Amino acid sequence: MQQAIVIGGGFGGMASALRLRALGYDVQIIEKLAHLGGRGQVFQRGGYTHDAGPTVITAPFLFDELFALFGENRADHIEFRPLTPWYRFQFPDGDTFDYGGTLEETLAEIERIHPPDVDGYRRLVDASKAIYEKGFVELADQPFHHFTTMLKQLPSLAKLRSDRTVWEMVTRHLQHPKLQQAFSIQPLLVGGNPFDTTSIYGLIHYLERAYGIYFAMGGTGALVRALHGLIDRAGIQVSTETTVHQLQHQGRRITGLDTSKGPMKADLYVFNGDPLYLYQTLLPASALGIMSRAKAKYSKLSMGLYVLFFGTTQTYPGVAHHTIWLGERYRELLADIFDRQILPEDFSLYIHRPTATDPSFAPAGHESFYVLAPVPNQQGGIDWSVEEPKLRARIIDALDSTLLPNLKNVIAEPFSMTPDHFSQDYLSVHGAGFSIAPLFTQSAWFRFHNKAEDFDNLLLAGAGTHPGAGLPGVVSSAKVVETLAREFAHTALKESA
Repeated sequence: MQQAIVIGGGFGGMASALRLRALGYDVQIIEKLAHLGGRGQVFQRGGYTHDAGPTVITAPFLFDELFALFGENRADHIEFRPLTPWYRFQFPDGDTFDYGGTLEETLAEIERIHPPDVDGYRRLVDASKAIYEKGFVELADQPFHHFTTMLKQLPSLAKLRSDRTVWEMVTRHLQHPKLQQAFSIQPLLVGGNPFDTTSIYGLIHYLERAYGIYFAMGGTGALVRALHGLIDRAGIQVSTETTVHQLQHQGRRITGLDTSKGPMKADLYVFNGDPLYLYQTLLPASALGIMSRAKAKYSKLSMGLYVLFFGTTQTYPGVAHHTIWLGERYRELLADIFDRQILPEDFSLYIHRPTATDPSFAPAGHESFYVLAPVPNQQGGIDWSVEEPKLRARIIDALDSTLLPNLKNVIAEPFSMTPDHFSQDYLSVHGAGFSIAPLFTQSAWFRFHNKAEDFDNLLLAGAGTHPGAGLPGVVSSAKVVETLAREFAHTALKESA
């Protein structure tokens, strides 16, 4: 039986391990943290529960597939509850826009804000669907390590105008500034600036429309526990609190791992982490070819994330499960974060109130909150020991005067994560929230390959490789790993014959 080691127990790693096991591999996951889940960790503070990572479930069928590999039903282990609205946008003038639910509900909201955009939205959905059918249905689970694969897709990508940005795609169809903002923020969910991100990622809009938005009851941590249970039942070994220090190699083969728990060996290795960390730290430059060295040196990173967690000793029943709180500036704010890499005084926020759907996240009569602000990654040189308290105070002030009145008097157990935590805890280079940015020149073949450029038995899953960040992206990357692992096993069988 071929042996495989999966380095990193995030969602891409867990999905890869399950798919390898279903192929017949003897699989072991090694994880740096104390629990599986990668960014999907869980914090407990003073009776409040906080998911640290992704809070939105889209494309639920990707998780259904993992349980079905072993003859099980996902719904028997974790409930995905549909949300309505999917997101509530709150604008600086106090107006709101509820996005999600049925198409008719969304159209009614658009008509309230700007009737001429109703037809434009229908055209936007059609455009997004065309990209979705090519970029997600057809290509998301296909390997892109051969340039000929990319060449074959160039005519289709050109026809879909993948050279345009998401912002350009949206503004071709919608006229009102509020709606332009609301329907162009999706790249931020995968680490990209809407003004730079290729319109390939416009497929996210139709993905949401096709399958809806769900919340895993019990939180993302409960989903991790359900997957860990499946991993255990499948006979996959898990080693937590295990750090990889170096990958040993000979020629085009990885021959073993140097870890905090001693050497480890396998036939096939899957790296589910930041590819920049892999190529900059775990492998010597002398082992890399020109393409790997170039990507490791010149790739543009996603932004950083500041996440503020807290409870409240009163309830806020009028606040949606997910709120996008938009500041006065949009394009200029993003330019400060992505291009100038400075920490501005203003911000836009993503606010998660899980107690809107699952009261178990807080004591009775209390709420649990998670507030995320895009910020520069560590390349901006921000001293978070100085700036974190200031940013925290500004965010609390802003929420107290708008969405969460009286917050200053009822906030409980606040704590935060900064890009420094992402660097330390997740080994994300420069504390980037989503590895490399989703630019056209960093997508498909141009992204880090799922089959390592310089090694025959090293595969990559996760946000920094194809098809990209976000739960649908990283779980889909495991399907690419499955295809490549099947080819690897077939080749090994032929060589041993």
